[in-house]
Amino acid sequence: MAPANPSAAPSGATGVLVLADGTILWGVGYGAAGASVGEICFNTSMTGYQEILTDPSYAGQIVTFTFPHIGNVGANPEDMERGVHGALGAITRELPTQPSNFRSVQTLPEWMTEQGVIGLAGIDTRALTRRIRDAGAPNGVIAHSADGKFDIDELLAMARGWSGLEGMDLAKAVSRTDTGDWTGGAWTLGHGYATEDGGERPHVVAIDYGAKDNIFRNLVKAGARVTVVPATASLDEVLEHQPAGVFLSNGPGDPSATGDYAVPVIQGLLERDVPIFGICLGHQMLGIAAGAKTVKMHQGHRGANHPVQRAEDGVVEITSMNHGFAVDAATLPKGVVETHKSLFDGSNCGIAITGKNAFSVQYHPEASPGPQDSFYLFEKFVGGLK
Repeated sequence: MAPANPSAAPSGATGVLVLADGTILWGVGYGAAGASVGEICFNTSMTGYQEILTDPSYAGQIVTFTFPHIGNVGANPEDMERGVHGALGAITRELPTQPSNFRSVQTLPEWMTEQGVIGLAGIDTRALTRRIRDAGAPNGVIAHSADGKFDIDELLAMARGWSGLEGMDLAKAVSRTDTGDWTGGAWTLGHGYATEDGGERPHVVAIDYGAKDNIFRNLVKAGARVTVVPATASLDEVLEHQPAGVFLSNGPGDPSATGDYAVPVIQGLLERDVPIFGICLGHQMLGIAAGAKTVKMHQGHRGANHPVQRAEDGVVEITSMNHGFAVDAATLPKGVVETHKSLFDGSNCGIAITGKNAFSVQYHPEASPGPQDSFYLFEKFVGGLK
């Protein structure tokens, strides 16, 4: 994938990907028109493209799908993870075909147009994935114009001028801004999402750093009553709800940047022995609060088939992942135990703090999409609350 001649636009090209190193990849645009700059990553999932594109953890990123048949089951309102923007764009090998699924309400391009997500098809996604694996996730611009006219110099300047995800706090941009109770439960065919059945339930305060809705639904399914507060909620604002436990959500951006305001809150909760469960970004910030450091990964982990080994008994869980930063296991201080690790590269995937009911995992036990091996973590957390 050497840099191409910007003037060599093929006939019929209505979309383009411009990388910061000067590489130009032409294709066919679909979905929203315009241009977006971000980090180019790849996801190996075969299903759940709608959940992936609406996961707020993908803010600031453009997703390359390695599976070629993206869009073949269309789109529907039930499969959205959040109503705020997640991924900026989608790169696919093939143009989405007409959907063939009884739950489909509209085509993927129609849905992406409404959501403001740019699509680019006709790309050799295998070659692009190899490029990311070899050289790391690049910055780039995805653009779509029906007339096929692009200012490549301007797009290249956008790609080179973008600062990248390191040092960037994106949680504030995707977090809820108000506090409210969450009642939606698990989804079943023909019934949609269940509602909380009332009664006495342990009260969990969930801090929203860019959470997927299915995380809250799994907390409800596990038996919790959930109140969601913004990413910037203070320690006093969290404690005023008298939580039996606090959940730290997933989210986008650099955990060290979000940690500027989030970590002091988490440390305050630890000092008061409030039970804590964190996922993804929440896991990383629990690690920072406990004294560890985080690092930017070379290519990140994104997919629904990642094997993770549990330290206590050696059991392997097949998990769903989406992260480009990780807790550096070598920096875990005394009293913080590594509970899970990736069998792909050995990176840290879970921690627990000795003497406290505080633990977290890097992967997504709620899946959506992905396997259901790790739902027990929600039951462990909620079951341990008073």
